[in-house]
Amino acid sequence: MSNTRDILEAIAAGKGPESYLISLGCAGWGPGQLEAEIKQNSWLTCPATEEIIFNVPGEKRWEAAVKKIGIDPALLSDTVGHA
Repeated sequence: MSNTRDILEAIAAGKGPESYLISLGCAGWGPGQLEAEIKQNSWLTCPATEEIIFNVPGEKRWEAAVKKIGIDPALLSDTVGHA
């Protein structure tokens, strides 16, 4: 991951990484908010893999990621709470 112009210039010149995904977006978290949400288990996280990022279609990446950490997406509920 990078947010620097030099990597874009290298890609444009054919000297960048072999695989890349260019995305543009905006996150609106306040200072420390994301870290606090992760500590509260508000997010499911898993290690990034090149396989999922570069070889799985975008609409299937979430499912592939949760399966990688042993979760069957069919068993997830859209209702929040504590077990």
